[in-house]
Amino acid sequence: MGGAERNARKRKRNQGGGARPGGATSGARAGDGKAGDGKAGGRPVPKPGSAQAALAAARAGKNDRTKVILGVVAVVVVAAAVIGGVIWTNNRKNATADAAIPVAAARQELPTTREDAAVLVGKDSAKVTLDVYEDFLCPACGGFEARFGPAIEQKLDEGVLKVRFHLVNLLDSRSDPEGYSTDSANAALLAADEGKFLRFHKSLYDSQPEEGARGWSKDQLIELGRAVGLTGQAFADGVRAGKYDQQVTAAYEKARGTEYLLQDAGNGQKAFGTPTLAVGDKVVDTSQADWLERLVAG
Repeated sequence: MGGAERNARKRKRNQGGGARPGGATSGARAGDGKAGDGKAGGRPVPKPGSAQAALAAARAGKNDRTKVILGVVAVVVVAAAVIGGVIWTNNRKNATADAAIPVAAARQELPTTREDAAVLVGKDSAKVTLDVYEDFLCPACGGFEARFGPAIEQKLDEGVLKVRFHLVNLLDSRSDPEGYSTDSANAALLAADEGKFLRFHKSLYDSQPEEGARGWSKDQLIELGRAVGLTGQAFADGVRAGKYDQQVTAAYEKARGTEYLLQDAGNGQKAFGTPTLAVGDKVVDTSQADWLERLVAG
């Protein structure tokens, strides 16, 4: 072999097996992973059918089952909360069902006169007459009775105060079923006709139904009447027939149309509310603890 031929072969070898600037070297890398080594972007990809692939599939299935279980648990919790809320609401609304109205302690009845839908209670010696507008369902009236009722009864007993109770049905639509304000007022007026007003009145406030809930039924009001001594048929018949219902409604309409009884409703408007107390044509401010003492003192 001549020198020229050897040189030609040498040049040929150098051209085929020399430095490889981009061919195989760059083809062996893809996203920092070796070509064909099962890696993409540095994260191992299990080969189909391998143990790693089976494990990954099992983990994915477990995650899906966990999500389903958590979803079911969440639905059950929400459903339980809703059912519990409904049961609590129904129990609250029906708290007066199938129960007797507890009777207030016996007390001495005072001279009582019914005046349409109002009841005047007190001795003739009293120099001051306090008008009280109330609704037997009104929570604020219940609070007033609990706080000031005993003191007012004491002044009645002492003969220094008369009270005219105006029974109105302001909250007639706020019982379930509607109408308790009228039914209770009518029953109390019938109790007044037979001289049992004060005890009947106190019994209704001592066991006042919640606003928005079921009120005492007519049958329960009749049973309360019997418990305080109203055993005649006239009381029961009057309760069932709503004997004084129209007078109660008329009293409310008159009160809400009486200018001096209207008070600031907090929105720039005036409205009638309960309880409202007045002497003559002046509303009594009861915000001071000694308001009653100052009232009877003149």
